[in-house]
Amino acid sequence: MARIDFYILPDTTLEARLQFACKLAETIHRKGYRLHLHCEDKAFAEQADDALWNFRPDAYLPHALEDSEMAASVPITLGWQTLPVPTEETALLNLHPEIPEGVERYVRIAEIINQHQQVLVAKRACWQRYKEMGHEVVPHKLG
Repeated sequence: MARIDFYILPDTTLEARLQFACKLAETIHRKGYRLHLHCEDKAFAEQADDALWNFRPDAYLPHALEDSEMAASVPITLGWQTLPVPTEETALLNLHPEIPEGVERYVRIAEIINQHQQVLVAKRACWQRYKEMGHEVVPHKLG
């Protein structure tokens, strides 16, 4: 079973959620993992892509959208369709409001909750579903 880390932010904005996603992606990448950021749709994946480019002027995280020619050659991908088949070193950062099909193939999964009502409702449902599936759910209250 996977370990699911829920990062609970005090903020309500999408920008704060994306900024934390970038910091978390940097940490995961630094630990040697491949990472897939799963988004709700292509527009949100493009927003996350922009955030990864701009979150810190002194940092570069090699990443690509899943429909890019570069996707197979970078350690961080952003997608909105079917989850890629993970290697043993692949983590999943689920930015989608629901749990995607195929999540059980990942050993490490991260979810980010902020205090926006839609996100809270969606991620509470995810939390319950993960527990029903038998996964270890670990909260990290930030701020």
